[in-house]
Amino acid sequence: MKDNIKSTLLSDAIDLLKSLIATPSYSKEEAGTASLISTFLEQRGVVPERKGNNIWALNRHFDSGKPTVLLNSHHDTVKPNPGYTRDPFAPDVVDGKLFGLGSNDAGGPLVSLIATFLHYYDRADLKYNVILAASAEEEISGRDGIERIWDALPKIDFAIVGEPTLCDMATAEKGLMVLDCTVKGVSGHAAREEGVNAIYLALPDIDWFRTYSFERVSSTLGAMKMTVSIIQAGAQHNVVPAECKFTVDVRVTDAYTLEEALSIIKQHVKCEVVPRSLRMRSSGIDPEHPLVRAAVNNGLKLYGSPTTSDQALIPVPSVKIGPGDSARSHSADEFIYVDEIAKGINTYIKLLDEVVEQ
Repeated sequence: MKDNIKSTLLSDAIDLLKSLIATPSYSKEEAGTASLISTFLEQRGVVPERKGNNIWALNRHFDSGKPTVLLNSHHDTVKPNPGYTRDPFAPDVVDGKLFGLGSNDAGGPLVSLIATFLHYYDRADLKYNVILAASAEEEISGRDGIERIWDALPKIDFAIVGEPTLCDMATAEKGLMVLDCTVKGVSGHAAREEGVNAIYLALPDIDWFRTYSFERVSSTLGAMKMTVSIIQAGAQHNVVPAECKFTVDVRVTDAYTLEEALSIIKQHVKCEVVPRSLRMRSSGIDPEHPLVRAAVNNGLKLYGSPTTSDQALIPVPSVKIGPGDSARSHSADEFIYVDEIAKGINTYIKLLDEVVEQ
């Protein structure tokens, strides 16, 4: 890649990121940033498609006879937390840091992938097609995000999901299953020996979630993890509660399907267990995949990720990688270093050059 093209890609990516930061794009409210991305692509000769607030585009010389790689990241954000001392929508650059809501998660990875897509867009000599998808609702795992457009995309062979990973490569990602649990007791007066306290009935199950260890351990993701994160019971101090509800966050590895994990849980607890969904599955890629080998060749750190992303909704082999630091995500005064965006573009292109070039 020539230096002048590299410079243009970087400057355009930074300008786009500044525009995205300045445009509020909370989950389900991303229409403005979707239009920005679409216009940005159109101005560079790309013909994007749109469904809802999702934007996608195919390389100019798309060939259905070739395999296809998807470049995906999201343009929705969480709402700014109360700790902000700066305007979250002011894309200011100070000491090499580009500040603003969504700058790090996942604006930096997104614009780096867009620059990478443009780098390959006009190439007719590639072994792979390259598709870009800027998705909505990732922060809430919404059904109007990547899932909404999946059937509209050509067949995808593998995907790169852009998230802030310090440009380390997550070759596997834990899935997520949220359980709503209910224990029934009998109401009574707290001053007399009446009723059956639902809180007390729930304690053994809560303790089981705290202490149980699943037998199989993933070679890339380690052990599964369950956390009781919400509990609700009782309405007044002198009434024995007849119902106790609690929520469990279950991070599922590739050692179990969501259905297997749910079955084991139900065998061990007495409470009613209802999963909110079975959509957010663990994901990963073969260690011998050409993209993983390219990462090894370039000295990148490989790891298994405990957090979820759109990877969980992409039903093909995938990796998660991008500029920025996950520790800054959702933090007050969020930022990304400008140099990290340059590193992101270069990293994506170095990896893909080993895979898609003839």
